[in-house]
Amino acid sequence: MWDSESELVGGRDYGNGVLTTSKHGVKTDGFEQRGQSWYVTTDIPSDFLVQIGDVTFHLHKYPLLSRSGKMNRIIYESREGDLSKIVLDDLPGGPEAFELAAKFCYGVAVDLTATIISGLRCAAEYLEMTEDLEEGNLIFKTEAFLSYVVLSSWRDSILVLKSCEKLSPWAENLQIVRRCSESIAWKACANPKGIRWQYTGKPLKVSSPKWNEMKESSPSRNQQVPPDWWFEDVSILRIDHFVRVITAIKVKGMRFELIGAAIMHYAAKWLPGFLKEGMDTADEGGIGGYSNGGSSSWKGGLHMIVAGIKEDSPTVQAKDQRMIIESLISIIPPQKDSVSCSFLLRLLRMANMLKVAPALVTELEKRVGMQFEQANLVDLLIPCYIKGDTSYDIDLVQRLLEHFLVQEQMESSSPSRQSFPEKIMYEGNQRGSNPNAKMRVARLVDSYLTEVSRDRNLSLTKFQVLAEALPESARTCDDGLYRAIDSYLKAHPTLSEHERKRLCRVMDCQKLSLDACMHAAQNERLPLRVVVQVLFSEQVKISNAIANTSLKEAGESQFQPMVSNRKTLLEGTPQSFQEGWAAAKKDINTLKFELESVKAKYLELQHDMENLQRQFDKVTKPKQASAWTSGWKKLSKITKMTTLEHHEIGSQNPNSEQTRKTTRRWRNSIS
Repeated sequence: MWDSESELVGGRDYGNGVLTTSKHGVKTDGFEQRGQSWYVTTDIPSDFLVQIGDVTFHLHKYPLLSRSGKMNRIIYESREGDLSKIVLDDLPGGPEAFELAAKFCYGVAVDLTATIISGLRCAAEYLEMTEDLEEGNLIFKTEAFLSYVVLSSWRDSILVLKSCEKLSPWAENLQIVRRCSESIAWKACANPKGIRWQYTGKPLKVSSPKWNEMKESSPSRNQQVPPDWWFEDVSILRIDHFVRVITAIKVKGMRFELIGAAIMHYAAKWLPGFLKEGMDTADEGGIGGYSNGGSSSWKGGLHMIVAGIKEDSPTVQAKDQRMIIESLISIIPPQKDSVSCSFLLRLLRMANMLKVAPALVTELEKRVGMQFEQANLVDLLIPCYIKGDTSYDIDLVQRLLEHFLVQEQMESSSPSRQSFPEKIMYEGNQRGSNPNAKMRVARLVDSYLTEVSRDRNLSLTKFQVLAEALPESARTCDDGLYRAIDSYLKAHPTLSEHERKRLCRVMDCQKLSLDACMHAAQNERLPLRVVVQVLFSEQVKISNAIANTSLKEAGESQFQPMVSNRKTLLEGTPQSFQEGWAAAKKDINTLKFELESVKAKYLELQHDMENLQRQFDKVTKPKQASAWTSGWKKLSKITKMTTLEHHEIGSQNPNSEQTRKTTRRWRNSIS
């Protein structure tokens, strides 16, 4: 009820929010309900019957004709001489709104509240209760109440917008939805200290408080108002009205991270199970438990469609969820980090399950690619909803990775193309100059490959393409990739030798840690050539480490003072450091022993390889040469012997060198 004692709008009196009229043709004390019928409490018998659905109203023609243009037209344009009954099943607001309109026509006081005003306004428009018939008619009074009372109240704006859900398209055409949405957006962006907030869950004591009362009941100046104070109230709206409110809030210039948080809150409320905390966010009290005219109560949420669970109307529920997801995708702010990557991936999972429009799915995939380094493995394990394929959607992850790499390339190659707000948004967090993003994505992809490699339907080509999608610089260590390869080999024991070699090519043996090398050296599933490469690369790293350590110790010894003896050093060292040194020395000895074992195994393999090479040389040794070739070899030996004898004679005779210089040497010829 309107609380002001006397509000004069255009010179007309609204007595405490109660609609009254002094001009009526039938004196009555009110209306009386008997079952599904309404009767006017008067001595004059009714001469006109109005039926709306299952409810009938026994009324009189004159009060209706004096206020309603539609009633005039129906009665006077009817072919029947004396029309006594009409049916108005398409009247907006239903029997509840017509009851109030009929009471207004009879001059009965009507209490205006936020829960009935929208239905009454639409019914007045339908009945054509304009100023042309009588000054101060129902359209004027309901419009004034909306403009001056409802739109100045946060709670009433929410309630009226909620009640408009069953009044389409009348509420849209009468601009009730637009005005309420803009009013809510203005108050959400304004200083919350001047607005009563956190209405959800509280009983409605007063439907339309005055603006001064709202200020008095608002939080004190010393009380900190949370920035998300409006989330819960806005989240009770239907998805199309929620989109209107969020769009209006964007125009007002609210921060994009708050808009994203409101969208996530809405998804948690209307899609139970969508987020981890989504099951407990639905609140049916206060505004959330509002019922329009008592005909149906609103429940804050939609049931998740799960395969194998029978619902009353799964097709309708799936359609509602699809509409919610498509609407949420369309209103997510374009800025990066407006919503979390986990939220985007969960939205993408449901979009694929409910077969959302491909264009929206592609747009959502690009959004995930923008912040793919923030993803986690649990959200990335999206099932494949195509029968006969892999358990997880590998192609989807491949597309997400491609979007990430394209975004990386665009940011690193043309940073000057970004607009000024985008530069501020990416300042200090540019992935093009920060290799940590690619490293995090590489670790994520390796973990994902390890998880999906257990699927026997996963082809080698898909595994290899996803593993090689990232550049080599993204991985500083290939231990995660080695685990994925080993898991794939374990789940696919029927791979041929060629396929195993092809699989292992995606791994760089030089980037394996010591533990991975030790495991690979004893892994029977790996090809022998890969094992040799692992041992060789480890030997090279050990040699380099020893050389670097020797050089470092040689350089440090020039600047360190000489210690007299070991006993003096131990006496000056605290006990904790001595214990730590003992433990470190033990670890060093263990590592030395492991290195010696690796060296011995490497030498053994090298020895076996040399034996195999010698056997191979013996098998491939050429057969006995022909007589012509043996003759050439004999002549060559004779020539060598002759030259050797001349050399010995010259060394015994000192004058032989002089003689040899003057003597001409002839070439031997067999001709």
